[in-house]
Amino acid sequence: MAMHQTILNNLSRIEQQHNVTILWACESGSRAWGFASPGSDYDVRFIYAHKPSAYIRVFDKRDVIEEPINGLLDINGWDIKKALGLLRKSNPALMEWLSSPIIYKQHAAIKPLQDLAQQAFLPISSCHHYLSMARPNINRLVMGNDIRLKNYLYMFRALLAAQWVIEDGAQPPMRFQELVQRFLPSGDIREQIDELLHIKANVLESEMIPPQEDLDQYLLALYSRLQQVLPAAITPIESDIFDNCLINTLQTVYPAMKL
Repeated sequence: MAMHQTILNNLSRIEQQHNVTILWACESGSRAWGFASPGSDYDVRFIYAHKPSAYIRVFDKRDVIEEPINGLLDINGWDIKKALGLLRKSNPALMEWLSSPIIYKQHAAIKPLQDLAQQAFLPISSCHHYLSMARPNINRLVMGNDIRLKNYLYMFRALLAAQWVIEDGAQPPMRFQELVQRFLPSGDIREQIDELLHIKANVLESEMIPPQEDLDQYLLALYSRLQQVLPAAITPIESDIFDNCLINTLQTVYPAMKL
């Protein structure tokens, strides 16, 4: 609870310091995924809006706010215009922010962006993202190297998320347990995953473990199979829809201002 209040205090300070309105602030890392270690960072990400006049200028303002990492607190955010530009490309990081189960701040003006995210979702972009997240550790498995305990969970999360996208054509849930329950509701692999989750909740982020034969075989087979069943590319939705979303968002935040 103390860290939660610290996060809220920092978000309020950022709004005042940068003269912006934060529309959405959430947790984006292992705490949102559901397998944090005692020393895991708080990866706070947010989307903000300047006053409308800031978007009518020859030279654009900087479109990110980045705070120095302070202890366990890692906090930074994107301007709404930047977020919308990335949303048209179905940016996977942004899609995850908008589906985070841990929300620190939510403004009514975020609703158009959330609705648009569902329309803008590109399954092929999402699959490439999750497969690329898993690839470095998959390569370590192939080489038979010891890896960090957390990297086994990262691989499972990434590959099960890709499987969700391929089968459902939709943004996968952030919570790892939802993915596991969907695709591994029971069995030996599920029991080993549950054991890794239990261990990770009580050890350092850097904890190393030797290769796990059953898990390695499962992960390598799943990675290979998913690469062969990627969804077809689809055309992004029209850009003027994003322009309208920006206008609607700003009008909601600043109703007295004419655009």
